[in-house]
Amino acid sequence: MRIVVLADIHGNLPAFEAAVDALPKLAADRVVVLGDVVNGAPDSGACWQLAQSLNCPMIKGNHEGYVANFGTEDHDPNWDHERFGPLLWTMDHLSEMDVEQIRELPPTYQFSDLPELLFVHASVRSDRDTILGYTPSEALEPMFPNVKAKWILRGHNHVCSSRFWGERVIVTSGSIGLPLDGRTTAQFLILDQVGDDWRIQHQAVPYDVDAALKRFHTTGYLESAGPMARIYMREVATGGHTLVSFMHLYQKWTDQAEISLSDAVDRYFTMC
Repeated sequence: MRIVVLADIHGNLPAFEAAVDALPKLAADRVVVLGDVVNGAPDSGACWQLAQSLNCPMIKGNHEGYVANFGTEDHDPNWDHERFGPLLWTMDHLSEMDVEQIRELPPTYQFSDLPELLFVHASVRSDRDTILGYTPSEALEPMFPNVKAKWILRGHNHVCSSRFWGERVIVTSGSIGLPLDGRTTAQFLILDQVGDDWRIQHQAVPYDVDAALKRFHTTGYLESAGPMARIYMREVATGGHTLVSFMHLYQKWTDQAEISLSDAVDRYFTMC
């Protein structure tokens, strides 16, 4: 049995297409998508359609959660701020049927014949939990209450890692569309069944990064989605942390003095 795990595509169509094109060569028996198919790069609609065409289990990431709750009673007022311009773009490029399908996604998944595997976006508790190599063991229990599966497969943090937790193993897949390890490749996870256990292999395939960057211009995304579109474009171009580091500095700068989002992005790029 070979299972290929795809996660964190974030609207980067050339990267997603490269990963999907690799599937036949990998001879995958099953495919699972761990969420965050949409929002980030310009092509959320096309990425969602490509994910649907795989006809495989998918779970809801935090970015699907934004889409699912947008315009409902759970709508976050922060989403009306210009820093969520990419989300507004995403909503404009998904059909009503797309949104309904996204709302129906489950938060976790398990194959009935493989109970030792649990697939989540970030954790069972939340689609936004971060797990790092130094995350204390006592912090993990609330994230996975009553979980018996030995193998916990997750995305969300965009950097490949494996974390032993007692007799369990928490494996974080790399990101297809927005990897954050400094390498501009489409990264995903392969699970190979070996007897009664599983072997983990992190996989990376090259893709046309220039084509992905060109989409930011030709679609009108840079103009329409506002200053944060430049932040996502920088992540695609470099494969490195940009969004989180920018937001930390932006919060610090706004606490010190009034500054526009556009000026803050300019300042950040000057520093970098």
